[in-house]
Amino acid sequence: MSKLLDNVVNDLSRLPGVGRRTALRLAMHILKMEREDVATMTQSIDDFRNNICHCAKCGNLSDSEVCEICSDTSRDHTTVCVVEQVSDLLSVEKTGQYRGVYNVLGGVISPMQGIAPSDLKIDLLLDRIALGDVREVIIAISASVEGETTLFYLMNSLRKFSNLKITTIARGIGFGDELEYVDEHTITQALMNRRAVE
Repeated sequence: MSKLLDNVVNDLSRLPGVGRRTALRLAMHILKMEREDVATMTQSIDDFRNNICHCAKCGNLSDSEVCEICSDTSRDHTTVCVVEQVSDLLSVEKTGQYRGVYNVLGGVISPMQGIAPSDLKIDLLLDRIALGDVREVIIAISASVEGETTLFYLMNSLRKFSNLKITTIARGIGFGDELEYVDEHTITQALMNRRAVE
């Protein structure tokens, strides 16, 4: 294999979810692209890596100090949805059902990986609430052990705000899942989060 091709395959395979086969396929596709298109793509990646920043209010990715969501006056700034990563924010936004603002933690508490509460953007959330405009915090983080640890930590941190409504997203059985294949913890959560049929 060409050393140049090998270098590209090695670099592409460092991306999450991209194995050597997929990296090779991508490299061969790049080779077939017009030179100008490749230059535009690499310039976009370079600009993204060098110029993207985190919103000072919520931690979302932004081209400027404050992201579009936080600067949008039509959104409900009294409701903050707490998510782990920017990808989770994008997933919530895709639904078109949420019109509040966000707080991106940047991960979850994980002693095994050396991630402590101080490594997350929890202070950003607490500072925002302390200003007095936030009425509800929706915690939308994963149901993993680390997610539950983070949820517990957040609940304890938020209790000092007496007028604050704290909610979590419902947990339970996914649409299309068959009950016999669902684990006990998920069924327990589904039973606890049941709702009346209308």
